[in-house]
Amino acid sequence: MKLKPSIALLGILFASAAQAAPSFVNGLALDGSMLDQSGGTTVNNGRVGYFSDIYYDTNRNEWWGLSDRGPGGGTLSYDTRVQRFTLDFNQTTGAISNFQIAQTVVFKNGASSLNGLAPAPTNVLGNSMDPEGFVVNPTNGNFLVSDEYGPSVREFDRNGNLLRTFNTPANLVPRNATTTVANYAGDTGNSAGKRTNRGFEGLAISPDGKYAYAMLQSAMLDEGGSSGSVNRIVKFDVTTGEAVGQYAYQMKRNNQGQGISSLVAINDHEFYVLERNNRGVGVGAEFATADKEVYKINLTGATDVSNINLGAAGAVYTMVSKSGVIVDLDLNTLSALGNKSPEKWEGLAIGPKLADGSFMMLAGTDNDYSVTQNAKGTQFDVYFRFSDADPYKTSIQCPLGSTSGCFLTSDSTASATLTGDYKLLPGVLHSYKVSATDLAGYTAPVPEPESWAMLMAGLGLISVAARRRKAK
Repeated sequence: MKLKPSIALLGILFASAAQAAPSFVNGLALDGSMLDQSGGTTVNNGRVGYFSDIYYDTNRNEWWGLSDRGPGGGTLSYDTRVQRFTLDFNQTTGAISNFQIAQTVVFKNGASSLNGLAPAPTNVLGNSMDPEGFVVNPTNGNFLVSDEYGPSVREFDRNGNLLRTFNTPANLVPRNATTTVANYAGDTGNSAGKRTNRGFEGLAISPDGKYAYAMLQSAMLDEGGSSGSVNRIVKFDVTTGEAVGQYAYQMKRNNQGQGISSLVAINDHEFYVLERNNRGVGVGAEFATADKEVYKINLTGATDVSNINLGAAGAVYTMVSKSGVIVDLDLNTLSALGNKSPEKWEGLAIGPKLADGSFMMLAGTDNDYSVTQNAKGTQFDVYFRFSDADPYKTSIQCPLGSTSGCFLTSDSTASATLTGDYKLLPGVLHSYKVSATDLAGYTAPVPEPESWAMLMAGLGLISVAARRRKAK
């Protein structure tokens, strides 16, 4: 039965309101100046931007953290990349420690890197990419990456080489509705499709690897824009790269920069969604009223809205069902940030099973490389004193890599001395313990039977070789 959105919303907001919450275990504040494994030593090629997304590959026991388009908000050249990281964890408690970058994979299209620069000319996407969602296909080990510019979903091999781009549904492409000319770089001249910097923010994959689910950050231009609170989840057939369904999602609010930041598959129809506003401790962020929450959603029974304008008067459809809050990320803070909530919670991943049958879950932040730039494009490191009531308001900016020539963020004409109590904005990583009951129905990504056969054959060869060595 199809319901009008206004009626369906009541069910969405109160469905499964009584949810047992995952428990916070501990958190890490990761050095804002940490370098990756690319060999670069500058903020534009080397500094880790941390977690625009997080993914745990159950088949290889690997953690991946996705960096976004780089510093500069699309105005500066940056080779987009993903980081494989290692992490120690307590098998009983789920406590995490010893974060290390183990590998850096740069995304490439032939001889060219896929670059964080905004498209130029604006109506040609080219090699521009703003990566925000990341998964590993369990059937072949390839990477799938969602991008905000297109919005796009791209497939890469494990060396970062572009293999193909999925076909973005025409209704999502940013354009002028009259002339249908795409304008990827900004909303100027556009009246339909996704909003600028509000493309595919979340990406998930079904446990069997057959379907990928990409989620817009917020409502499209022709479906409410900045005043809208309903956005879309697009279901792609991974084999063909074609969209096979679209579903409507009701956000908590339509102001404060509200949007979704991560989508995590529990099985082929249930997901976790990380939804947040743009408040908290961050570069350029307003501090007060930080609000970051994780919900559980279910696509079962939701209308395929591929051919429905969600902003049209009288539109009738059923949205995905949405639980009450599963995790309130603001409830648990770290002393390293003055017990304040960071702005950009963007990564979420279900991790390995623990000794008692529960699961570890990680949530992480994007720290924007702890840099900003002026109108001329000159970049500056931003240092925070987290004990202050509003750490960004009292922050200090210094020329990149220098601790002299610094000035107050609040007054660029006022020189400032950088003392030891000022720090670059760290990346934040939280560990949560999720009971098997809370994750009822969870199915970890598993390889196809042929892949298992190859794996077992490989193990058999190793066993034979080991017996031969032992017999010598």
